[in-house]
Amino acid sequence: MIRIAVCDDEKYMSDKVRKMVSDFFHKKNIEIMILQFSTGEDLLKYDQTIDIIFLDIQMKDIDGMETARKLRSCKFKGYLIFITILKEMVFQAFEVQAYDYLIKPLKEKDFEKTMERLLLSMQNAKEANLLIQRGYETRIIPLEDIVFCEIIDRKIYLHLISSEVIDFYDRIENLEAKLNNRFFRCHRSFLINLRYLKGYKNGIAYMENGKEIPVSRLRSKEFSNIILQYMKNR
Repeated sequence: MIRIAVCDDEKYMSDKVRKMVSDFFHKKNIEIMILQFSTGEDLLKYDQTIDIIFLDIQMKDIDGMETARKLRSCKFKGYLIFITILKEMVFQAFEVQAYDYLIKPLKEKDFEKTMERLLLSMQNAKEANLLIQRGYETRIIPLEDIVFCEIIDRKIYLHLISSEVIDFYDRIENLEAKLNNRFFRCHRSFLINLRYLKGYKNGIAYMENGKEIPVSRLRSKEFSNIILQYMKNR
């Protein structure tokens, strides 16, 4: 499921964007959830994952540009699409890595064009992300954020560069198949991201976050070769 937020202080415009978004994804047979916010403050208070945000620039109190800056400072990594009547605001949009901007009044043709590009970008980005399911919650985790993965019993623990640990049920073999070649299974219970490998000595992989990961004797020779190959390719 893709989580989408529409933030606009004009209810008419918010409802219009909601309908356009809903119609587009319905035609693609893609499940979505749409949230509507009337102020930037309300959007910033929302603490669940959002993948796409349609953000009006001109709003009372905190405007859309300032809201976007605060979102990025809070590590929001989703797609930002600005809605504005001011064409000149596009230059400021670069500051907050906006994906695109739509000029009011919204035109169906322009909206469809933006959404087609966005959908393609999201599909391409899947190769660099891990999609995990925790009950009713779906999270998209960038592979570059994962330091190492650990399995205990039937549960996988993702140790992130932010120090957050995310747990979910899966088999480590299934997880290994979803990861790219930056990850190496050095032990039956561990997959490490070579990007965050600080050193290796006497069967222990030393990670940048201070963790020490065991490397099994059966994998130690292959691990040494993998490290050398990885360093050559960097």
